[in-house]
Amino acid sequence: MASRQLTLSGVVLNETVHFSLGEVCQCCDVSAEYVVSLVDEGVVAPEGAGPEEWHFHGEHLRRVQVAVRLGEDLGVNLPGVALALELLDELEALRRAETNRIPRQRREESH
Repeated sequence: MASRQLTLSGVVLNETVHFSLGEVCQCCDVSAEYVVSLVDEGVVAPEGAGPEEWHFHGEHLRRVQVAVRLGEDLGVNLPGVALALELLDELEALRRAETNRIPRQRREESH
């Protein structure tokens, strides 16, 4: 039986990297209208006065990619995508708080 080799590739993004609307569309393989609808729904909040001036951060790019997967893979509509991402944000915040709480609790117990 032949083994398959899976190769993953990616780009590490930081908050100093900015993307235009066109670049987000190209990276995520979506239309500008879709990204505008995500902005209207509150899924992403780019900097800039309007679509021609918008600048997106790496985190915005990740959120658009997650939104696309939720819509395409699970059939979630835009309000559902916004809710799902909000819940995922809350879950991540709770995990971070728990991670920070455990070392602090251990330090307090050792004194």
